[in-house]
Amino acid sequence: MVSATNVDANAVNTIGWLSSPGTNIVVPVYQRQYRWDIGGCEQLLADIRAVADADERTMHFIGSILSAANSDRANGSPELVLIDGQQRITTLMLLIAALHHTVRATDPALAGDLERVLVRAADPTRTKLRPHRAWADLFEAVVLDRLEEGGDRESRFNDNYSFFRSQVSLDEAPRIWRGLQKLEHVAITLGAGANAQQIFESLNSTGEPLRDHELIHNYVLMGLTHAEQTEIEDEYWLPIEQNTGDSIAAFWRHYLVMRTGREVTTVGERGVYDAFRAEFPRLDRTNLRAAAAEWKAYSEIYRVLLEPAHAADPDVARELQYLNVFGRGMYPLVMQAYGEHQAGTLPTSDLLRTIGYVQSLLLRRTVSGLTNDRLVARLCRARADGGDALERAISRITPSDERVRVGLKYSDLPHPAYVLSRLSGLDNPADLEVEYIFPLAPGDAWSGDGVRAWSEYSEDEQNSHRALAKTLGNLTLLEEGLAERAADRSFPDKRDAAYIRSAIELSTELGDVAGWGTAAISARSAALSERFLRLWAKPPVVAIDDDDLTPILDAKKRRGWPRGWQREWDYVEYRGEHWEVYDVKHLFNRIFKRLWADSRESVVAFSARRGGPVYDAQSWNGQWDDLDDSHFLYMGWDSRYMLAAVQGVLEEAGFASEVFVKYSYIGNAMP
Repeated sequence: MVSATNVDANAVNTIGWLSSPGTNIVVPVYQRQYRWDIGGCEQLLADIRAVADADERTMHFIGSILSAANSDRANGSPELVLIDGQQRITTLMLLIAALHHTVRATDPALAGDLERVLVRAADPTRTKLRPHRAWADLFEAVVLDRLEEGGDRESRFNDNYSFFRSQVSLDEAPRIWRGLQKLEHVAITLGAGANAQQIFESLNSTGEPLRDHELIHNYVLMGLTHAEQTEIEDEYWLPIEQNTGDSIAAFWRHYLVMRTGREVTTVGERGVYDAFRAEFPRLDRTNLRAAAAEWKAYSEIYRVLLEPAHAADPDVARELQYLNVFGRGMYPLVMQAYGEHQAGTLPTSDLLRTIGYVQSLLLRRTVSGLTNDRLVARLCRARADGGDALERAISRITPSDERVRVGLKYSDLPHPAYVLSRLSGLDNPADLEVEYIFPLAPGDAWSGDGVRAWSEYSEDEQNSHRALAKTLGNLTLLEEGLAERAADRSFPDKRDAAYIRSAIELSTELGDVAGWGTAAISARSAALSERFLRLWAKPPVVAIDDDDLTPILDAKKRRGWPRGWQREWDYVEYRGEHWEVYDVKHLFNRIFKRLWADSRESVVAFSARRGGPVYDAQSWNGQWDDLDDSHFLYMGWDSRYMLAAVQGVLEEAGFASEVFVKYSYIGNAMP
């Protein structure tokens, strides 16, 4: 065997490696800041618990750690310069520090083992990991428990340390230590002749990173024998890929929204994969087949949604085709309904009514200038409570007839081919063109009445015509040949040469109109609006428009504290009360204090299960608030964790469906 001369790579036990007296690590000045958030810490802790509970042969691999000997160090003990692995090693150190501080007063033997991981053998006042010099002192203050009351506590180090401290109780300490001792990694140490940058790039930039659905695929098959992998691949995974094609990533996201009733974040992170792992934390041989059969069944439904011609019922196929005009945002809800329809528990009429109300919802909101983002999860949750609950939920967020009339009169008509063809009683607008009765770019000779030319219109008249050019009242459909005849002609000429010759009712109706101007456009808009409101009706449930409020369960979870977080919301609606609350930190504090008064048992149950944020002692330095003389609310979490805690405790209390946030302009623009 030929050995490498400049690279030494060994599979090692992570805790054994860190405990070694010769392992002293420094982070070079070019490394980025420590960035792991509480979500990453939660996953690490879950992995450690899982491996702790597994059999003795099971280990957990945390990847590779790349370092080089510090050749510039003239005195003292040798050090390793950490090139890759800073985030993982730093987080492990914070977890071990939290565990050490939990047990040091009661278990000196375990505390000694943990201390050997944390501090240097030659100098117990210094940590084995020395971060970038700009924040090394703060890291050591956290790990060595030196934070003074009133000192600088707001750091990612302290946030994550506090999270671990809150989650690991004294009783669980042996379990966590058992899991930590089962971590392994590949320790790659570079010699003097190795090119550190080239090796770092090879480890981190070889090809495209795995996408969410590829990570799901690996997660599902990992741990199976080759024969079992082949069987699951052939029977389930390949059919899922065939059914969803290039939309497989969207399928998994929509499936998870349908199943969980929660939005799945996809921007800038592995949101779909993380949601999948949370929903299917264990996929062993006993439950994998049942889960895979469900995935396959819904992938077949997804194929129908993508290509409605595959639907067995022509009426359903037509409505699904209409739905696709609006994109795929409502697929989770329709997948849910279609699955019940296939199972025989939802009549065809009810399925058609659901799809129709969804179209009304999307179209009315677009006409009214409202976004259709982040609606589907709340509707999936409502549907789980039955058809009546779904119709109430749709009605609440569907703009009223009055609001839609205004939008149709003054705003550009969305999806004009779809709207006009349906108003004309046509299933398919193929071979038809959207016709602007008053043209978008009229020539100087254009006339609305055959008397006055466009060049003679005043500037105000011209502007008022242009403002209505794309509204419902100024649009119709024409056959392609007639549309060519109508091009660039004045209204009287188009009326006689094209409109009255059309087979489309919307156009032939124009044969009785003498002239075309803003008054005629407004009158036609009013008449067509009544047809519009009947065709895209709101569910017959009395419900107010909700001012575009977002249920608290669908509020956006942010990473860290992005710029503008202090003005994320205009207000919060709490069970009919109007709260002038503008940010998640204020809401977190107010919700827990309010529920401590109104539903204390819910707070206690949630906090006991989650490991916080309410404690009976201020056991570590940080940001605290008093709930009463013997209970304290820890306020040092990041924004994502705070929002998750608000959502969780409100669900525990049964109030989540009655709490909404109104996003501000800043909040809508925040990443």
